[in-house]
Amino acid sequence: MNKYLKGTKLYGDDFNVEQIKQWFDEETEAYANLGSNDQSNYIYYYHELNKVHGFNNLPDHQYNEVLGVGSAYGHEFEPILERIVNLTILEPSDQLTSTKIGNIKPSYVKPTIDGVLPFENATFDLITCFGTLHHIPNVSFVLKEMLRVLKPDGYILIREPIISMGDWENPRKGLTKNERGIPVAIFDKIFSSSNLNIISKSYCFTATSFLQRLINRFSKTIIYKYKAYIYIDKWISAMFKWNVRYHAISMAQRIAPFSIFYIVKKR
Repeated sequence: MNKYLKGTKLYGDDFNVEQIKQWFDEETEAYANLGSNDQSNYIYYYHELNKVHGFNNLPDHQYNEVLGVGSAYGHEFEPILERIVNLTILEPSDQLTSTKIGNIKPSYVKPTIDGVLPFENATFDLITCFGTLHHIPNVSFVLKEMLRVLKPDGYILIREPIISMGDWENPRKGLTKNERGIPVAIFDKIFSSSNLNIISKSYCFTATSFLQRLINRFSKTIIYKYKAYIYIDKWISAMFKWNVRYHAISMAQRIAPFSIFYIVKKR
């Protein structure tokens, strides 16, 4: 496991078909079963994060065909619903679906086990993938598939953890069995060999979980739902991005961004 914890190689990215199938079966409903399967009580807290790092930096025009990879109920699209014509959500879970998001009726499609996206080349104007890739084994292949189904001049928004999230060989409270962060070097390697431009690469969530635990002693307020906190965190994360280590082993090493947010544009 040492080669994976060093962040030079991504665990799961070179799995064979049998290994991918086992991972797929274990993860399909794992996130829902952690407690997200009650839509009536589910609250999406990432709108300001997605706007500041993502949506606010997109051209202000209509997107005819939009794909959400692992978007579950589709709440992430609420800030730009008036700009979306057709919305497709690629979602493995039968529990995390919506019949309607605002005035839009999303079309749900099941992912394939091997990661091949069941869409024609150059289908979508915009693709979002927020916190999904780290639940997938063959990340490099799936990213290339996302680029394949994206139209020229289309955009992909990606937000993912970039730390190990602990040793995934052992159970971790609040996490699914297989999820692990994706090293920044892996993203950069994939993007450097692809037909795209990186429009934005920003870091986020530096010590956010620590601060949230402190606040929870006195209040149930979710700090990252506030725009002011997102801007403060963006500034702090930019300052400490030099300290990112995939598998931190000391408190000092943990003072670094937890996640990264990319906006890429297909040439």
